[in-house]
Amino acid sequence: MSVDTEQQTATEQQTANEQKSRDERFVAALERADLVSAELRATAAERDRANGTPRAEVELLRAHDLLQVQEPVEYGGDGLAYAQASLITRRIARGDTSIAHLIGYHYAQTRIAPLFGTPEQADALSRRNGEEKLFWGGVQNPRGGSGIVLTRDGDGFRLDGRRSFASGASLGDQLSVTASYEGELVFVSLPGGRAGFRALGDWDNIGQRLTDSGGVEFDGTRVERSEILGPDPLTGRELSPYQTLVTPHWQLAFVNFYIGTAEGALREALDWTRLHAAPWETSGVDGATDDPYVLQTVGELRSEIRAAALLADRAGEALQTALDTGPSLTEEERAEAAVAVYEAKYLTTKVALGAASRLFEIQGARATTSDYGFDRHWRNLRTHTLHDPVAYKAREVGDWTLNRRAPQFSLYR
Repeated sequence: MSVDTEQQTATEQQTANEQKSRDERFVAALERADLVSAELRATAAERDRANGTPRAEVELLRAHDLLQVQEPVEYGGDGLAYAQASLITRRIARGDTSIAHLIGYHYAQTRIAPLFGTPEQADALSRRNGEEKLFWGGVQNPRGGSGIVLTRDGDGFRLDGRRSFASGASLGDQLSVTASYEGELVFVSLPGGRAGFRALGDWDNIGQRLTDSGGVEFDGTRVERSEILGPDPLTGRELSPYQTLVTPHWQLAFVNFYIGTAEGALREALDWTRLHAAPWETSGVDGATDDPYVLQTVGELRSEIRAAALLADRAGEALQTALDTGPSLTEEERAEAAVAVYEAKYLTTKVALGAASRLFEIQGARATTSDYGFDRHWRNLRTHTLHDPVAYKAREVGDWTLNRRAPQFSLYR
Protein backbone atom coordinates (compact mmCIF):
# COMPACT_ATOMS: atom_id res chain seq x y z
CA MET A 1 0.00 0.00 0.00
CA SER A 2 1.40 3.40 -1.00
CA VAL A 3 1.82 6.29 1.42
CA ASP A 4 -0.92 8.24 -0.40
CA THR A 5 -3.33 5.31 -0.12
CA GLU A 6 -2.56 4.89 3.58
CA GLN A 7 -3.19 8.59 4.19
CA GLN A 8 -6.48 8.44 2.27
CA THR A 9 -7.58 5.39 4.24
CA ALA A 10 -6.66 7.07 7.53
CA THR A 11 -8.58 10.22 6.54
CA GLU A 12 -11.65 8.20 5.57
CA GLN A 13 -11.52 6.31 8.86
CA GLN A 14 -11.21 9.55 10.83
CA THR A 15 -14.22 10.99 8.96
CA ALA A 16 -16.25 7.87 9.66
CA ASN A 17 -15.33 7.99 13.35
CA GLU A 18 -16.29 11.67 13.60
CA GLN A 19 -19.66 10.98 11.95
CA LYS A 20 -20.30 8.08 14.31
CA SER A 21 -19.50 10.31 17.27
CA ARG A 22 -21.90 13.01 15.99
CA ASP A 23 -24.63 10.43 15.50
CA GLU A 24 -24.13 9.07 19.01
CA ARG A 25 -24.32 12.57 20.51
CA PHE A 26 -27.55 13.24 18.62
CA VAL A 27 -29.13 9.98 19.82
CA ALA A 28 -28.07 10.76 23.40
CA ALA A 29 -29.58 14.25 23.18
CA LEU A 30 -32.87 12.81 21.90
CA GLU A 31 -32.90 10.37 24.80
CA ARG A 32 -32.41 13.23 27.27
CA ALA A 33 -35.23 15.13 25.57
CA ASP A 34 -37.52 12.12 25.91
CA LEU A 35 -36.80 11.97 29.65
CA VAL A 36 -37.62 15.66 30.03
CA SER A 37 -40.75 15.26 27.91
CA ALA A 38 -42.01 12.40 30.07
CA GLU A 39 -41.40 14.39 33.25
CA LEU A 40 -43.22 17.40 31.82
CA ARG A 41 -46.15 15.31 30.58
CA ALA A 42 -46.82 13.94 34.05
CA THR A 43 -47.59 17.41 35.45
CA ALA A 44 -48.55 19.32 32.30
CA ALA A 45 -52.26 19.76 33.06
CA GLU A 46 -51.58 20.86 36.64
CA ARG A 47 -48.90 23.35 35.61
CA ASP A 48 -51.10 24.68 32.81
CA ARG A 49 -53.85 25.47 35.32
CA ALA A 50 -51.37 27.15 37.67
CA ASN A 51 -50.27 29.53 34.87
CA GLY A 52 -46.94 30.22 36.58
CA THR A 53 -43.55 31.39 35.38
CA PRO A 54 -41.65 28.42 33.87
CA ARG A 55 -38.49 28.89 35.93
CA ALA A 56 -38.32 25.27 37.10
CA GLU A 57 -38.97 24.01 33.57
CA VAL A 58 -36.07 26.03 32.15
CA GLU A 59 -33.83 24.63 34.88
CA LEU A 60 -34.97 21.13 33.92
CA LEU A 61 -33.82 21.78 30.33
CA ARG A 62 -30.53 23.12 31.65
CA ALA A 63 -30.00 20.16 34.01
CA HIS A 64 -30.39 17.73 31.10
CA ASP A 65 -27.86 19.62 28.95
CA LEU A 66 -30.40 20.55 26.29
CA LEU A 67 -29.72 24.29 26.07
CA GLN A 68 -26.23 24.08 24.57
CA VAL A 69 -26.65 21.16 22.13
CA GLN A 70 -25.83 23.26 19.04
CA GLU A 71 -22.51 24.52 20.35
CA PRO A 72 -19.22 22.80 19.44
CA VAL A 73 -18.06 19.90 21.58
CA GLU A 74 -14.94 21.81 22.60
CA TYR A 75 -17.19 24.51 24.08
CA GLY A 76 -19.30 22.02 26.04
CA GLY A 77 -22.03 21.36 23.47
CA ASP A 78 -22.96 18.44 21.24
CA GLY A 79 -22.22 20.03 17.88
CA LEU A 80 -25.74 19.41 16.59
CA ALA A 81 -27.10 21.04 13.46
CA TYR A 82 -30.14 23.29 13.68
CA ALA A 83 -32.41 20.70 12.06
CA GLN A 84 -31.34 18.19 14.68
CA ALA A 85 -32.04 20.65 17.49
CA SER A 86 -35.51 21.18 16.00
CA LEU A 87 -36.22 17.48 16.47
CA ILE A 88 -35.44 17.93 20.17
CA THR A 89 -38.08 20.67 20.16
CA ARG A 90 -40.52 18.14 18.69
CA ARG A 91 -39.74 15.60 21.43
CA ILE A 92 -40.29 18.19 24.17
CA ALA A 93 -43.62 19.19 22.58
CA ARG A 94 -44.92 15.66 23.05
CA GLY A 95 -44.89 16.43 26.77
CA ASP A 96 -45.53 20.17 26.97
CA THR A 97 -46.09 22.57 24.08
CA SER A 98 -45.27 25.64 26.16
CA ILE A 99 -41.80 24.40 27.06
CA ALA A 100 -41.21 23.27 23.48
CA HIS A 101 -42.08 26.83 22.46
CA LEU A 102 -39.38 28.14 24.81
CA ILE A 103 -36.65 25.77 23.72
CA GLY A 104 -37.57 26.09 20.04
CA TYR A 105 -37.24 29.86 20.23
CA HIS A 106 -34.03 29.44 22.23
CA TYR A 107 -32.47 27.28 19.52
CA ALA A 108 -33.45 29.76 16.80
CA GLN A 109 -32.18 32.77 18.74
CA THR A 110 -28.78 31.27 19.46
CA ARG A 111 -28.28 30.89 15.69
CA ILE A 112 -28.83 34.58 14.98
CA ALA A 113 -25.23 35.55 15.80
CA PRO A 114 -23.76 33.29 13.07
CA LEU A 115 -26.16 34.88 10.57
CA PHE A 116 -25.74 38.55 11.49
CA GLY A 117 -22.74 38.89 13.78
CA THR A 118 -19.06 39.11 13.06
CA PRO A 119 -17.12 35.83 13.36
CA GLU A 120 -15.71 37.12 16.64
CA GLN A 121 -19.16 37.90 18.05
CA ALA A 122 -20.55 34.54 16.94
CA ASP A 123 -17.64 32.64 18.47
CA ALA A 124 -17.78 34.52 21.77
CA LEU A 125 -21.52 33.87 22.18
CA SER A 126 -21.13 30.25 21.17
CA ARG A 127 -18.43 29.73 23.77
CA ARG A 128 -20.57 31.35 26.48
CA ASN A 129 -23.60 29.28 25.50
CA GLY A 130 -21.61 26.07 25.70
CA GLU A 131 -19.78 26.80 28.93
CA GLU A 132 -22.57 28.57 30.85
CA LYS A 133 -25.65 26.78 29.42
CA LEU A 134 -27.41 30.07 28.82
CA PHE A 135 -31.16 30.26 28.28
CA TRP A 136 -32.11 32.82 25.64
CA GLY A 137 -35.26 34.91 25.81
CA GLY A 138 -36.49 36.73 22.74
CA VAL A 139 -37.79 40.24 22.13
CA GLN A 140 -38.32 39.87 18.42
CA ASN A 141 -42.01 39.89 17.57
CA PRO A 142 -42.29 42.96 15.29
CA ARG A 143 -46.01 43.45 15.95
CA GLY A 144 -47.55 45.08 19.02
CA GLY A 145 -46.58 48.14 20.97
CA SER A 146 -44.59 51.15 19.89
CA GLY A 147 -41.64 49.17 18.64
CA ILE A 148 -38.11 49.25 19.99
CA VAL A 149 -35.66 51.87 18.84
CA LEU A 150 -31.88 51.84 19.20
CA THR A 151 -30.20 55.25 19.35
CA ARG A 152 -26.69 56.55 19.99
CA ASP A 153 -26.06 57.70 23.55
CA GLY A 154 -22.60 59.09 24.26
CA ASP A 155 -20.00 56.41 23.66
CA GLY A 156 -22.65 53.70 23.43
CA PHE A 157 -26.31 53.17 22.58
CA ARG A 158 -29.65 52.82 24.31
CA LEU A 159 -32.87 50.89 23.69
CA ASP A 160 -36.30 52.41 24.20
CA GLY A 161 -39.77 51.10 23.47
CA ARG A 162 -42.25 48.35 24.19
CA ARG A 163 -43.37 45.04 22.72
CA SER A 164 -46.61 43.22 23.52
CA PHE A 165 -45.14 39.71 23.15
CA ALA A 166 -41.69 38.47 24.19
CA SER A 167 -41.25 34.77 24.99
CA GLY A 168 -39.00 33.83 27.88
CA ALA A 169 -37.75 37.38 28.30
CA SER A 170 -38.16 37.62 32.07
CA LEU A 171 -36.13 34.41 32.49
CA GLY A 172 -33.52 34.89 29.80
CA ASP A 173 -29.86 34.76 30.77
CA GLN A 174 -29.36 36.42 27.39
CA LEU A 175 -31.85 38.44 25.33
CA SER A 176 -32.07 38.48 21.56
CA VAL A 177 -33.68 41.77 20.50
CA THR A 178 -34.70 43.21 17.14
CA ALA A 179 -34.77 46.98 16.99
CA SER A 180 -34.87 49.86 14.56
CA TYR A 181 -31.70 51.89 14.16
CA GLU A 182 -31.89 54.91 11.86
CA GLY A 183 -34.86 53.25 10.19
CA GLU A 184 -33.16 49.91 9.57
CA LEU A 185 -33.42 46.51 11.26
CA VAL A 186 -30.66 45.55 13.70
CA PHE A 187 -30.15 42.56 15.98
CA VAL A 188 -28.96 43.09 19.53
CA SER A 189 -27.75 40.44 21.98
CA LEU A 190 -27.41 41.51 25.60
CA PRO A 191 -27.47 39.92 29.05
CA GLY A 192 -30.85 39.58 30.70
CA GLY A 193 -31.76 41.75 33.67
CA ARG A 194 -29.99 44.87 32.48
CA ALA A 195 -31.09 48.15 34.04
CA GLY A 196 -33.91 49.76 32.09
CA PHE A 197 -35.40 46.46 30.93
CA ARG A 198 -38.71 45.39 32.44
CA ALA A 199 -40.92 42.36 31.81
CA LEU A 200 -44.54 43.40 32.32
CA GLY A 201 -45.80 40.02 33.57
CA ASP A 202 -49.12 40.38 31.74
CA TRP A 203 -49.32 37.07 29.85
CA ASP A 204 -52.75 35.50 30.53
CA ASN A 205 -53.90 33.78 27.34
CA ILE A 206 -55.96 30.64 26.81
CA GLY A 207 -52.95 28.61 25.67
CA GLN A 208 -49.15 28.53 25.78
CA ARG A 209 -49.62 29.68 29.33
CA LEU A 210 -46.12 28.66 30.43
CA THR A 211 -44.16 30.54 27.79
CA ASP A 212 -43.56 33.76 29.73
CA SER A 213 -44.75 35.60 26.62
CA GLY A 214 -45.99 38.87 28.05
CA GLY A 215 -45.04 42.40 27.16
CA VAL A 216 -41.67 44.02 27.81
CA GLU A 217 -40.36 47.55 28.00
CA PHE A 218 -36.97 49.15 27.47
CA ASP A 219 -36.37 52.53 29.05
CA GLY A 220 -32.93 53.92 28.27
CA THR A 221 -31.38 50.45 28.43
CA ARG A 222 -27.62 50.68 27.87
CA VAL A 223 -26.21 48.76 24.88
CA GLU A 224 -22.53 48.46 24.02
CA ARG A 225 -21.35 48.43 20.43
CA SER A 226 -20.13 44.84 20.82
CA GLU A 227 -23.71 43.80 21.68
CA ILE A 228 -25.06 44.98 18.32
CA LEU A 229 -24.53 42.14 15.87
CA GLY A 230 -22.55 42.85 12.75
CA PRO A 231 -19.65 45.00 11.55
CA ASP A 232 -19.61 48.76 11.03
CA PRO A 233 -21.32 50.57 9.47
CA LEU A 234 -24.57 49.42 11.10
CA THR A 235 -26.77 50.79 8.32
CA GLY A 236 -26.70 50.71 4.55
CA ARG A 237 -26.03 46.99 4.16
CA GLU A 238 -28.29 44.72 2.15
CA LEU A 239 -29.15 41.43 3.82
CA SER A 240 -27.91 38.38 1.96
CA PRO A 241 -30.18 35.42 1.15
CA TYR A 242 -28.23 33.46 3.76
CA GLN A 243 -29.00 36.01 6.48
CA THR A 244 -32.70 36.04 5.62
CA LEU A 245 -32.87 32.37 6.63
CA VAL A 246 -33.49 33.80 10.09
CA THR A 247 -37.24 33.68 9.44
CA PRO A 248 -37.43 30.04 8.27
CA HIS A 249 -35.46 29.26 11.47
CA TRP A 250 -38.36 30.44 13.59
CA GLN A 251 -40.97 28.91 11.32
CA LEU A 252 -39.28 25.49 11.51
CA ALA A 253 -39.42 25.72 15.31
CA PHE A 254 -43.18 26.31 15.01
CA VAL A 255 -43.57 23.36 12.64
CA ASN A 256 -41.90 21.04 15.11
CA PHE A 257 -43.76 22.02 18.22
CA TYR A 258 -47.06 21.84 16.33
CA ILE A 259 -46.47 18.31 15.09
CA GLY A 260 -44.87 17.25 18.38
CA THR A 261 -47.98 18.43 20.19
CA ALA A 262 -50.17 16.37 17.87
CA GLU A 263 -48.01 13.30 18.47
CA GLY A 264 -48.16 13.76 22.24
CA ALA A 265 -51.90 14.40 22.22
CA LEU A 266 -52.51 11.23 20.21
CA ARG A 267 -50.41 9.19 22.62
CA GLU A 268 -52.32 10.53 25.64
CA ALA A 269 -55.66 9.92 23.94
CA LEU A 270 -54.78 6.33 23.06
CA ASP A 271 -53.61 5.58 26.59
CA TRP A 272 -56.81 7.05 28.05
CA THR A 273 -58.99 5.20 25.54
CA ARG A 274 -57.41 1.85 26.37
CA LEU A 275 -58.02 2.39 30.09
CA HIS A 276 -61.29 4.29 30.33
CA ALA A 277 -63.29 4.62 27.10
CA ALA A 278 -66.43 2.62 26.39
CA PRO A 279 -67.73 1.43 23.00
CA TRP A 280 -70.89 2.95 21.61
CA GLU A 281 -73.98 0.94 22.54
CA THR A 282 -74.79 -0.06 18.94
CA SER A 283 -71.21 -0.92 17.96
CA GLY A 284 -71.66 -4.62 18.70
CA VAL A 285 -68.28 -4.88 20.44
CA ASP A 286 -67.26 -5.19 24.07
CA GLY A 287 -64.42 -2.65 24.19
CA ALA A 288 -63.75 0.81 22.78
CA THR A 289 -60.53 -0.43 21.22
CA ASP A 290 -62.64 -2.63 18.91
CA ASP A 291 -65.25 0.01 18.08
CA PRO A 292 -65.07 0.37 14.26
CA TYR A 293 -65.53 4.13 14.30
CA VAL A 294 -62.90 4.58 16.97
CA LEU A 295 -60.51 2.52 14.85
CA GLN A 296 -61.36 4.54 11.77
CA THR A 297 -60.74 7.85 13.55
CA VAL A 298 -57.45 6.63 15.02
CA GLY A 299 -56.35 5.44 11.60
CA GLU A 300 -57.21 8.74 9.95
CA LEU A 301 -55.48 10.85 12.58
CA ARG A 302 -52.40 8.64 12.78
CA SER A 303 -51.99 8.78 8.99
CA GLU A 304 -52.38 12.56 8.89
CA ILE A 305 -49.95 13.12 11.77
CA ARG A 306 -47.38 10.78 10.23
CA ALA A 307 -47.63 12.52 6.86
CA ALA A 308 -47.24 15.95 8.45
CA ALA A 309 -44.24 14.74 10.48
CA LEU A 310 -42.53 13.48 7.31
CA LEU A 311 -43.10 16.85 5.64
CA ALA A 312 -41.65 18.52 8.73
CA ASP A 313 -38.57 16.28 8.41
CA ARG A 314 -38.22 17.32 4.76
CA ALA A 315 -38.48 20.98 5.77
CA GLY A 316 -35.69 20.53 8.32
CA GLU A 317 -33.46 18.89 5.72
CA ALA A 318 -34.13 21.66 3.20
CA LEU A 319 -33.33 24.42 5.69
CA GLN A 320 -30.22 22.63 6.93
CA THR A 321 -28.96 22.25 3.35
CA ALA A 322 -29.40 26.00 2.86
CA LEU A 323 -27.62 26.75 6.14
CA ASP A 324 -24.76 24.43 5.22
CA THR A 325 -24.39 26.25 1.89
CA GLY A 326 -23.55 29.38 3.85
CA PRO A 327 -23.07 32.93 2.55
CA SER A 328 -22.92 31.77 -1.08
CA LEU A 329 -26.62 30.81 -0.90
CA THR A 330 -28.59 32.17 -3.87
CA GLU A 331 -32.00 33.84 -3.84
CA GLU A 332 -33.55 30.80 -5.52
CA GLU A 333 -31.97 28.38 -3.03
CA ARG A 334 -33.26 30.52 -0.19
CA ALA A 335 -36.74 30.48 -1.71
CA GLU A 336 -36.73 26.69 -2.08
CA ALA A 337 -35.73 26.23 1.55
CA ALA A 338 -38.27 28.77 2.81
CA VAL A 339 -41.10 27.29 0.77
CA ALA A 340 -40.28 23.79 2.06
CA VAL A 341 -40.65 25.11 5.60
CA TYR A 342 -43.86 26.98 4.74
CA GLU A 343 -45.41 23.88 3.17
CA ALA A 344 -44.80 22.11 6.46
CA LYS A 345 -46.09 25.11 8.41
CA TYR A 346 -49.39 24.96 6.51
CA LEU A 347 -49.89 21.22 6.90
CA THR A 348 -48.75 20.87 10.51
CA THR A 349 -51.07 23.72 11.50
CA LYS A 350 -54.05 22.08 9.81
CA VAL A 351 -53.31 18.55 10.99
CA ALA A 352 -52.37 19.43 14.59
CA LEU A 353 -55.43 21.61 15.18
CA GLY A 354 -57.69 18.95 13.67
CA ALA A 355 -56.16 16.16 15.73
CA ALA A 356 -56.33 18.09 19.01
CA SER A 357 -60.06 18.56 18.46
CA ARG A 358 -60.99 15.17 16.98
CA LEU A 359 -59.17 13.06 19.57
CA PHE A 360 -62.10 13.63 21.93
CA GLU A 361 -64.18 11.59 19.49
CA ILE A 362 -62.27 8.42 20.38
CA GLN A 363 -62.16 9.18 24.11
CA GLY A 364 -65.76 10.20 24.67
CA ALA A 365 -67.48 12.83 26.80
CA ARG A 366 -65.79 11.89 30.09
CA ALA A 367 -62.43 12.92 28.64
CA THR A 368 -63.57 16.55 28.68
CA THR A 369 -63.42 16.58 32.48
CA SER A 370 -61.27 19.54 33.51
CA ASP A 371 -58.96 17.49 35.72
CA TYR A 372 -57.58 15.61 32.71
CA GLY A 373 -56.60 18.82 30.96
CA PHE A 374 -56.78 17.31 27.47
CA ASP A 375 -58.13 20.60 26.17
CA ARG A 376 -54.71 22.19 26.70
CA HIS A 377 -53.44 20.67 23.44
CA TRP A 378 -56.02 22.52 21.35
CA ARG A 379 -55.70 25.71 23.41
CA ASN A 380 -51.92 25.70 23.01
CA LEU A 381 -52.10 25.10 19.28
CA ARG A 382 -54.91 27.55 18.69
CA THR A 383 -53.02 30.25 20.55
CA HIS A 384 -49.69 29.88 18.77
CA THR A 385 -50.97 29.09 15.27
CA LEU A 386 -52.35 32.65 15.25
CA HIS A 387 -48.76 33.94 15.42
CA ASP A 388 -48.87 34.65 11.69
CA PRO A 389 -51.87 33.65 9.53
CA VAL A 390 -51.25 30.28 7.93
CA ALA A 391 -53.32 31.41 4.93
CA TYR A 392 -50.41 33.68 4.03
CA LYS A 393 -48.02 30.74 4.17
CA ALA A 394 -50.26 28.83 1.74
CA ARG A 395 -50.36 31.90 -0.50
CA GLU A 396 -46.54 32.17 -0.48
CA VAL A 397 -46.23 28.49 -1.41
CA GLY A 398 -48.78 28.97 -4.17
CA ASP A 399 -47.07 32.09 -5.54
CA TRP A 400 -43.73 30.29 -5.71
CA THR A 401 -45.29 27.18 -7.28
CA LEU A 402 -47.33 29.01 -9.90
CA ASN A 403 -45.34 32.18 -10.59
CA ARG A 404 -41.85 31.50 -9.19
CA ARG A 405 -42.23 34.62 -7.05
CA ALA A 406 -40.16 34.09 -3.92
CA PRO A 407 -41.40 35.09 -0.45
CA GLN A 408 -40.07 38.58 0.21
CA PHE A 409 -38.09 38.74 3.43
CA SER A 410 -39.67 40.04 6.61
CA LEU A 411 -39.55 38.73 10.14
CA TYR A 412 -42.63 36.69 9.20
CA ARG A 413 -41.48 35.14 5.86
